[in-house]
Amino acid sequence: MFSDVGVLEILTLGVVAVLLFGPDKLPEVIQNVTGFLREVREFSDGAKQEIRAELGPEFDDFEFEDLHPKALVRKHILDGEDDVFGLTELRDALDPRPEPTRIADMVREAAGTSAEVPAEAAAPAAGVDLTKGPAVRPTPSFDPDAT
Repeated sequence: MFSDVGVLEILTLGVVAVLLFGPDKLPEVIQNVTGFLREVREFSDGAKQEIRAELGPEFDDFEFEDLHPKALVRKHILDGEDDVFGLTELRDALDPRPEPTRIADMVREAAGTSAEVPAEAAAPAAGVDLTKGPAVRPTPSFDPDAT
């Protein structure tokens, strides 16, 4: 019911409740609110049971969650698929990340070698200085009057 409420929001509500009602009346207010929520839940469950009883046995598999527009479209139009109009396949096709790995695997397969890299190829060359910093680029001049 409150799945989109985060910890920070709950903490903020608690602080505001303490400031508004004070520590003396806060337990009474919490009891009243929980009682109200319990009554609303019982009322809605009773209404659901009454509707199910009036619909008859042919609607035993009826779920009220299916009346949500997204669930209705997903269940009846898309046949239960979450992928709307093939967008996942399109995203996967346009994603450049797996392309180098796929090409490297194809080259290895054509060459007849395995995917493991030899230890001497993985080690850096001895002549490369790894402690050297990046090249210093000149910063462009800044004219405060021009802006």
